[in-house]
Amino acid sequence: MRVSFNWLKEYVDIDVSPAALAESLTLAGLAVEGMEEPGKEIEKVFTGKIIKIDTHPNADKLVICQVSLGGEEQTQIVTGATNVREGQVVPVAVVGAKLAGGLTIKKAKLRGVESRGMLCSGAELGMDPDILPEEQQHGIMILSADTPVGVDVKPLLGLDDIIMELELTPNRGDCMSMLGVAREVAALLQKPLKMPAVQLSEIPPELQDRVRVDIDDADLCRRYVARLLKNVKIGPSPAWMQQRLRAAGVRPISNVVDVTNYVMLEMGQPMHAFDYDKLQDGHIIVRRAASGETIISLDKAERKLVSDMLVIADPGGPVAVAGVMGGLESEVMEDTTAVLLESAYFKPISVRRTSRDLGLRSESSSRFEKGIDITGCLRAADRAAALLQDMGAADTVDLVVDNYPEPAVEKTVLLRPDRVNQYLDTDLTTAEISKLLTRLHFKVQEDHNGLLVHIPGYRPDISIEVDLIEEVARLYGYKNVKNTLPTGVITQGSRTVAQRLALKVKDFLARSGFKEVITYSFMNNRVFDRVGLPKEHRYRNAVQLQNPLSEEQAVMRTLLFPGLLEVLQRNSNRRLKDGAVFELGRVFYPRAGEILPKEVPMLAAAVTGFTPGSWNTQPVSMDFYYLKGCLDTLLAYVGIKDVSYRPATDIFGSHPGRTAKVLAGDVELGVIGELHPDVQESYDLTQRVVAMELNFHRLIQVASTSKKYHPLPKYPGVERDLAIVVRQDIPSQQIIDKIYQHGGDILRDVQVFDIYRGAQFASDQHSMAFALKFQAVDRTLTDEEVAYKTDAIMEALQRDFGAILRQ
Repeated sequence: MRVSFNWLKEYVDIDVSPAALAESLTLAGLAVEGMEEPGKEIEKVFTGKIIKIDTHPNADKLVICQVSLGGEEQTQIVTGATNVREGQVVPVAVVGAKLAGGLTIKKAKLRGVESRGMLCSGAELGMDPDILPEEQQHGIMILSADTPVGVDVKPLLGLDDIIMELELTPNRGDCMSMLGVAREVAALLQKPLKMPAVQLSEIPPELQDRVRVDIDDADLCRRYVARLLKNVKIGPSPAWMQQRLRAAGVRPISNVVDVTNYVMLEMGQPMHAFDYDKLQDGHIIVRRAASGETIISLDKAERKLVSDMLVIADPGGPVAVAGVMGGLESEVMEDTTAVLLESAYFKPISVRRTSRDLGLRSESSSRFEKGIDITGCLRAADRAAALLQDMGAADTVDLVVDNYPEPAVEKTVLLRPDRVNQYLDTDLTTAEISKLLTRLHFKVQEDHNGLLVHIPGYRPDISIEVDLIEEVARLYGYKNVKNTLPTGVITQGSRTVAQRLALKVKDFLARSGFKEVITYSFMNNRVFDRVGLPKEHRYRNAVQLQNPLSEEQAVMRTLLFPGLLEVLQRNSNRRLKDGAVFELGRVFYPRAGEILPKEVPMLAAAVTGFTPGSWNTQPVSMDFYYLKGCLDTLLAYVGIKDVSYRPATDIFGSHPGRTAKVLAGDVELGVIGELHPDVQESYDLTQRVVAMELNFHRLIQVASTSKKYHPLPKYPGVERDLAIVVRQDIPSQQIIDKIYQHGGDILRDVQVFDIYRGAQFASDQHSMAFALKFQAVDRTLTDEEVAYKTDAIMEALQRDFGAILRQ
């Protein structure tokens, strides 16, 4: 499919370069195999009018032409072309002009007569001779008489265009039309699609006007539209239409034939024009060929037909091979005054078989083979009639027959957003998916099961859900889909990535002094009140059991850590005040319209009291910093980097100012914090409790098993301690980030090793001490270098946080 960039801009406001558009189309599945610039080499070629032609005094086959280029002076050009006539407008290459193939025009003498230029043929302008009228294929290119003189021929002939050659897959028959490609471009660029307007002014039919269409084989022809045109004036089509046809590789013939080809290229609907007066009684019969029937096709070859071929006939016999080529007997000629336009839908497999058996392929057959829009037949006939009417070539009669035995039913396909994300490994919302499909002019309705997508007639290739998922992927962008290698079980009994990571996490926590527990997946609704969950919170929307064993197990859990609090409460009631427990389990969320809930794996842990002491170690308080330290080590153990903590005030059940969200880059893994005293009291726990709950599925996504090793440093490091007094409301992470920012590339590590509050500080201030390690990879650092960086760090802390160096 040859696509003219200039023609395409009529339907879409394209604001990108042709190369960028070609790349976007290729990435969207419409491969652009090549790009052609027809007039790239051509310079200084203008339109000229031949004023006078004289015979050459010294050569019988040469003539001397006096050519006007719009000014008062005339240019003398000697040519051997036999088709030049006085008054013609032709392309003229002046001295210094460049033509296709690198030819440069110079002043010359031909048999003693000076020639200051050259009259150009289509081939010399880089045009394929096959797309030129027969009389111009081997001579000078003749332009229409109303062509302005002295203008550049490149825009006039479409040589300033860029042609994209699309390599389409068999399922994308909709893109064998300019509007089909424009629809894709509009969707990719998120621009509106400008459809061509169709305005008809019909004249009433006369008594002798009659059109009848009988479809004898409706299994091979599902629709046939016939429209009558009268007062037809056969002549050349407008220059702009010829230009577009040539850009698409089609040779202009006459206005009627050119319009049928133009509509086919524009809308993807093949059409045919019959000389109405050569049809018996205006009667069209669509039937299978009779055994032994023959037809002389438009290429003047006699074709023998067989019984499984579909033909268009009148009562006297075949007048066209359906979907392949018309017959010579009903061809539109120069004396034609009435035309019957055909716009039909033929079964793709029938056209393909007929085309193959006859050894005859055409632009029409290639489109029918891939499947056309059955709903667009009448629209295409009206478009062709309107074009002929607008150029004054015909009058449209208010007589159209639309034989449509079984109107097509619009297909509706259910698309489930979760299935889209499962196939594409994306996180697209329902609204985002709907917006992508709407850009393709699909009608989308939300349903309790997903999205109901109404498939337009121009997309017969879409019939099931995965077809729509492919459309979402194309518009979302294949390059935006995560570049992940496929994973799967290679040998029987092997563990998945999630299973291996789960075992790794459990093993780490067990070796860190935590006890694994397994709690019930069911709980009581009162748990939501005990943990301080707001009345309208989404976690209260739990899956209700129809027949629970007891009220204590009436709903499926949406949170994991309340089960751990019950474990700590049970142990506390048995005088086991200290404890550290964890659970890796699932929570359950209801899904609208689904019987089974959504299951999400979660990791929860809770600590209270002190660690066990021994003869040489003191018990350590299991407070917020203890659990945070365990979590930091765990995340580093499973290869999660860029971990940060952000203060959180809206987390239910937590102590104000002692709760944080846990993030890995931009991914929120979960929360960690000390329980609110009210929640602690509701569980009868006498000691402070710190808990965390992480989304294990997200943890799997950001975890990494790869390890990176660095060589041991060759040069010694320098350690410095920095103690400052700052406000208590400034997070330590902000201070650490600032230290790294001003420490430069020689600052290797920053650690907080002391936080102190005392009477010597204001009530809203405290002291923080940091251990800084400086080290260079190429030299031993001097005290002056370290002192300079330390002073720069302190100056930044004083400026941005009001920090004071502690003496």
